Amino acid sequence: MVSLHEMTLPRVVVVGEGLEGVIVERLSSLEAGRYCIFMLTSPTPYSLIARKIESEVNGRVDVELVMITGQLSDEELESLGRRAVDVEAKAIVGVGGGRVLDVAKAVAELSGKPFISIPTVASHDGIASPMTSVRRGGRAYSRKAVMPTEIIADMKVISQAPRRYTLSGCGDLVAKYSAVRDWWLGHKERGEYYGRYAAHLAYLSSIITMRSAQLIGRNSGEGVRTVVEALISAGVAMGIAGSSRPCSGSEHLIAHALEYMMDNPPLHGERCGVATVFTSYLHGVNWRKVKEALKTMGAPSSLKELKIDEELFADAVAKAPSLRVERYTILHKLQLGRGRVKEIVEEIGLVD
Repeated sequence: MVSLHEMTLPRVVVVGEGLEGVIVERLSSLEAGRYCIFMLTSPTPYSLIARKIESEVNGRVDVELVMITGQLSDEELESLGRRAVDVEAKAIVGVGGGRVLDVAKAVAELSGKPFISIPTVASHDGIASPMTSVRRGGRAYSRKAVMPTEIIADMKVISQAPRRYTLSGCGDLVAKYSAVRDWWLGHKERGEYYGRYAAHLAYLSSIITMRSAQLIGRNSGEGVRTVVEALISAGVAMGIAGSSRPCSGSEHLIAHALEYMMDNPPLHGERCGVATVFTSYLHGVNWRKVKEALKTMGAPSSLKELKIDEELFADAVAKAPSLRVERYTILHKLQLGRGRVKEIVEEIGLVD
């Protein structure tokens, strides 16, 4: 029996270069007459593009600007939600990276306002998904919030971000190679809902990224744009599925466990990419292809590059299944001991 789920998709997606004018026009035409938009950003994105947007929009529309400089508590998020309602905002606009967009999604959910995503980095698929990252007691996990009604990705701005962030996005995309297999496993062994179209769309995002490894490795404009469009497609796959299932599996659980266990963890996508080499091996698929693609792109492809030793990685693999016991993955099925994890790590050369 197919489980009921809600499918949400963005209404407008714009990808191009020098889109400040497009952004200003779209924000200025949300509704006739003067009204308010609630814009969240952080210092670097503000200097890159948000300041110009604020300046040009403010003549036609009131802008309530919120600068995000750190992790917000639940109380602070709720306060922002009330503030957005109080100023009668017509839309919540996030201009920035993952943290800013996560906050914007939460504020949109709390206020009941539409969310417009204007990413300035391409570090993970949160730029176009309904999922937001939540932290409780130092533990990170994802939950469904709201899907962007509009996504406007200015390649001129995104291309100025440190290359490491784009490569992190590559790691998050490669992770779909493993995640869709975990979803299928949950369907076969636990009767979980499985959406074939959403799974194939997510899988295509990973395959296109790996096939574009040389373009990405050369840091070409075409390569970066491929990453951005693949991240948007992955976000849409989650909207179709009604959850993060097609894009987040055992590799993400390992990545979250590592974040929980480290004081200064590598970027989310960096952890996911390396973990995918390991989980692809567990699924009995071509882990060498994953590892080689990451290496060709210039993304981390080993634990050494992440400054993680095999002991810590084995601890993370042991901990990972407990982070989401309801999300059945290859880790839940195999229940690997620490010794076996270390043997596999050595066998696939993940340490070096």
